[in-house]
Amino acid sequence: MAKMMMLQQSQPSFSLLTSSLSDFNGAKLHLQVQYKRKVHQPKGALYVSASSEKKILIMGGTRFIGVFLSRLLVKEGHQVTLFTRGKSPIAKQLPGESDQDFADFSSKILHLKGDRKDYDFVKSSLSAEGYDVVYDINGRESEEVEPIIDALPKLEQYIYCSSAGVYLKSDTLPHCELTRRAGTREAGDRELTANKGVNWTSIRPVYIYGPLNYNPVEEWFFHRLKAGRPIPVPNSGIQISQLGHVKDLATAFLAVLGNEKASREIFNISGEKYVTFDGLARACAKVHSCWWVSEPEIVHYNPKEFDFGKKKAFPFRDQYDLCSISLHLEKAKHVLGWKPEFDLVEGLTDSYNLDFGRGTFRKEADFTTDDMILSK
Repeated sequence: MAKMMMLQQSQPSFSLLTSSLSDFNGAKLHLQVQYKRKVHQPKGALYVSASSEKKILIMGGTRFIGVFLSRLLVKEGHQVTLFTRGKSPIAKQLPGESDQDFADFSSKILHLKGDRKDYDFVKSSLSAEGYDVVYDINGRESEEVEPIIDALPKLEQYIYCSSAGVYLKSDTLPHCELTRRAGTREAGDRELTANKGVNWTSIRPVYIYGPLNYNPVEEWFFHRLKAGRPIPVPNSGIQISQLGHVKDLATAFLAVLGNEKASREIFNISGEKYVTFDGLARACAKVHSCWWVSEPEIVHYNPKEFDFGKKKAFPFRDQYDLCSISLHLEKAKHVLGWKPEFDLVEGLTDSYNLDFGRGTFRKEADFTTDDMILSK
């Protein structure tokens, strides 16, 4: 039987930064499970139907999305296990998280160490534990799903994190959820779970941002604003994209748990509004008082005129076949009772206050491609 470990972590040395917009325990992430009847909930709360405490397995969970999701699940009284290779600490205190809340979380979170590509181990360890629900945050191939399903014949729900990248390019927006790119991992997972009679739910985010983001989305802009440098933006800068805050995504994942209305359904999750590349640069400039400028210096360039090699000159795809959510957020709102709580500037402020503003980031500033553009 796989060895399960209760995490007892020593307290980290850094000081905590609080923010009225970003405290992890604030109203924006306050959810309660109701068992018999629905009662009045404060703004930002969700009604989540769950008949009992669930034994939940999260595949992954130590980098970004799962960090916030696991805390919500533990707060709701569920038994939560993270399946990881053990390369990162299972419990780290989050900025804005009280010592008491961190101690409570770290005393309850469980860890199952292994490689999900070791299918024999996955089958034996999961069958021994018998989980009720699986959140698949880091799966990449359909073949990685089958051992999990086979090991858990009584699985109540398989919830996986898909992507807006499943959508085909289209001249008309928003994309329909039924329109997807053939051969995607999600298509294979849905077919597999359906064939085996498993209750599944799929969540499709677009660009995710927020504190601890390992994809340098907002961080790319913050580095340039902090250095007082121009912001290079490809082509016209009016290309449209869409971002969703990680905490809003976490509440959506919680909202589908045990929810009969989410059975075999897909939900697009993101922020409510679109933003242009230039607009995102301006929004990032508003998050810190030292950067408050009416117009950050934006320099447009033609990517075809440069050879950047393997370096990435801009954190977004220039013509990303994005998942437009105006229609499908209504589905999540009406079916799940969910809605995003962060607008873009609020969410960027939250990310800055709890991450970059503390001096923490995933990648060091690299202005090599910027200098190539500005020198032309």
